[in-house]
Amino acid sequence: MQVHISPGMRTITISTSNGLLDLMKIKVAARHFSYRTLFHAMLILAVLLPFVFILTAVVTLEGVNKCSSLDCLGRRWGPKFLGRSDDSLRLVGDLPKLFNEVNDEGLPDGLKVPSSFGEFVDEIKNNRYDAKMVAVKIKAMVEYLEKEVKLAKLQESVYKHYAATAIPKTMQCLSLRLTDEYSSNAHARKQLPSPELLPSLSNNNYHHFVLATDNILAASVVVSSTVKASTKPENIVFHLITDKKTYAAMHSWFALNPLSPAIIEVKGTHQFDWLTRENIPVLEAIESHQGIRKYYHGSHTAETILSDNPRLLSSKLQARSPKYILMLNHLRIYLPELFPNLDKIVFLDDDVVIQRDLAPLWDIDLKGKVCGAVETCRGEDSWVMSKQFKNYFNFSHPLIAENLDPEECAWAYGMNMFDLRAWRMTNIRDTYLYWIKENLKANLALWRFGTLPPALIAFSGHVHPIDPSWHMLGLGYQHATSLDAVRRAAVIHYNGDFKPWLGIGFKELRPFWTKHVNFSND
Repeated sequence: MQVHISPGMRTITISTSNGLLDLMKIKVAARHFSYRTLFHAMLILAVLLPFVFILTAVVTLEGVNKCSSLDCLGRRWGPKFLGRSDDSLRLVGDLPKLFNEVNDEGLPDGLKVPSSFGEFVDEIKNNRYDAKMVAVKIKAMVEYLEKEVKLAKLQESVYKHYAATAIPKTMQCLSLRLTDEYSSNAHARKQLPSPELLPSLSNNNYHHFVLATDNILAASVVVSSTVKASTKPENIVFHLITDKKTYAAMHSWFALNPLSPAIIEVKGTHQFDWLTRENIPVLEAIESHQGIRKYYHGSHTAETILSDNPRLLSSKLQARSPKYILMLNHLRIYLPELFPNLDKIVFLDDDVVIQRDLAPLWDIDLKGKVCGAVETCRGEDSWVMSKQFKNYFNFSHPLIAENLDPEECAWAYGMNMFDLRAWRMTNIRDTYLYWIKENLKANLALWRFGTLPPALIAFSGHVHPIDPSWHMLGLGYQHATSLDAVRRAAVIHYNGDFKPWLGIGFKELRPFWTKHVNFSND
């Protein structure tokens, strides 16, 4: 018997030994693959099988020995493709539940808080903490760091407050040098303004600006920037008021550094006959009251410990600047008496810079109101422009709660148009002084935020809001101030502790001020 397989394996024939008779012929189905395909398949398997073997060995060595090779491959390389979830994702999903559980519990007594992340990792390795203990340690570290950061911010606020209230040495030296000039240099003592210009001081055809300050350098920037920004500087009259100790130095500066054709007058408080301490007993009380002096000049450490809000503490410290108990800061309430022949004036603070001609302010119709001011209860900056009466007054005190509306919109000092004719027909000054007396009686329990609060009460109902572009605030405490907005504003105001003449001033905002500084007296 013989078995014969045809080429191509299509038939198999079984015959007798002599080949005369075919006993059986079998047809084989045609093949559907080539040898080449078989070869490629075996080649791919030869590559993959060692890889799968190695991967399985690695997984086993890592301790995951309860899964098949393909399962572990899915665990590592493709949970979405092979149907396995990633253990790390499950862990992340369990973390919120674990942290919530730990957050609801107090920290154990005597728990040691790691001082660094490396120490924390070493503790986990050495003590083999469970997941809950790790979460407890993380909570303890975060709370400790939060406390340290908060304390650092509070200390920073106090240090910045002290830096802000100090007078730079260069400014002290400038004042001393100018005082010496006044006594030794006849040019420094020349009359301001010259005799032929004296009638302009009470001429309502001019634009009159008033500035009350003892800061010579700041005053020079305000006057210089106003004159430079004006299209008609010959129409400008500046009335500078300072205290007796600074008068000689202030007079010397503007006598030696004239800003013609603008007209400048410098007067000391001692040169106003009626402006005596006997005629203004309330302001005398502010400067001499022991409780007041202790509050403004005493230690601020206690408030640093008690406060739980660094931003609020910063605002409180700013309000505790000693300048707020000086008579110069309350003089604006006497403007109708200081300038009895004038109808309208613009009052400027010494920490502003003028960037646009202010002449159009005189064309604003105040609609019978006394004061034109920018309101600070609405605007793009939610910190600077969000001020209402509740931000300034203590509404837990019955006197405040009964007389004021906490939602009433506040407005800004710093650049104000005053209609002195309308003012003289009101009782604004008496109201202002009355509330200062009440606050003194209440041991400063009604408000503690500088000189603006009594003005908010006294001028209530007498303020006409003007366009916010006239007066941009916050450059002395808002570090995120928009530079584009600063460039567009007519008046920029460095209200706050970070004055541009101090080293702590914001460096990106200082150039708007320093470009107006006259360095000839360095």
